Amino acid sequence: MSTAAELKWFKSTYSSDEGGACLEIATRPHAIHIRDSKNPTGPTFTVRPEAWSVFAGFVKG
Repeated sequence: MSTAAELKWFKSTYSSDEGGACLEIATRPHAIHIRDSKNPTGPTFTVRPEAWSVFAGFVKG
């Protein structure tokens, strides 16, 4: 398992730098790691890619 520091985190290209509520994600073949972009050393939440796909589809729709 990777530590948060070892992961390559990124925000959506739709995110701005205006201090809004943004998530960052880091992908692995069997896990999607999620964290608050304003608190990069804080807790992370990990889901399976299938769950992330359902969530992303809901947000997009």
